[in-house]
Amino acid sequence: MRTTLAIATLLAAAALMPLASRADGDHDRARAALQAGEVLPLHVVLERVAKDHPGNVLEVELEREKGVWIYELKILQGGGSLLKLKVDAKTAAIIRQREVQR
Repeated sequence: MRTTLAIATLLAAAALMPLASRADGDHDRARAALQAGEVLPLHVVLERVAKDHPGNVLEVELEREKGVWIYELKILQGGGSLLKLKVDAKTAAIIRQREVQR
């Protein structure tokens, strides 16, 4: 029984290792983009976005789409509406916005 549990634990840990490696790689790529001046710091982007789109930021993703760094934001606005924004990570310009219906 103890051997079976140990094997199951090792298999579960091995299955999760690629996810951890990918997350570290994503983090390293984002840090490199920031240091190279390819993206603005997140706090700067959030300050600029909040001027026209106030609310509570629920989720942030930094992705590269067609050679352009994009911050994807989910913002919970007053009244409970959810706003999804795609923001150019270098300029903080809004690329696309969509309000999600409840």
